[in-house]
Amino acid sequence: QVQLVESGGGWVQPGGSLRLSCAASGFRFDVNSIGWVRQAPGKEREGLSCVSSGGTTYYTDSVKGRFTISRDNTKNTVYLQMNSLKPEDTAVYYCARLTRSCGRNFEYIYWGQGTQVTVSS
Repeated sequence: QVQLVESGGGWVQPGGSLRLSCAASGFRFDVNSIGWVRQAPGKEREGLSCVSSGGTTYYTDSVKGRFTISRDNTKNTVYLQMNSLKPEDTAVYYCARLTRSCGRNFEYIYWGQGTQVTVSS
């Protein structure tokens, strides 16, 4: 069965960095686009970034220049390097398998349990 397991979240001060990992199993990882989304309490879900099977990437404006998505097909793992973190980045972060191409307003069908990221001083 499809499984996506996020890890790497935690607490960090503003301006700090975190690296999230997403371990995938139960499907053909290398041919699927994978994305990262987040949800803050009381706010709408926000698609942050995605990477296609061919390595094409997309970033929403709120994280562009600060976050970097990457994938390692030999490990069936996707990463999200988050730098210059701000309190507004506080949320639960999920990775997801996309149903269509990687781009703005990307759609997904499976996601993991999420990992909490808290940015505060």
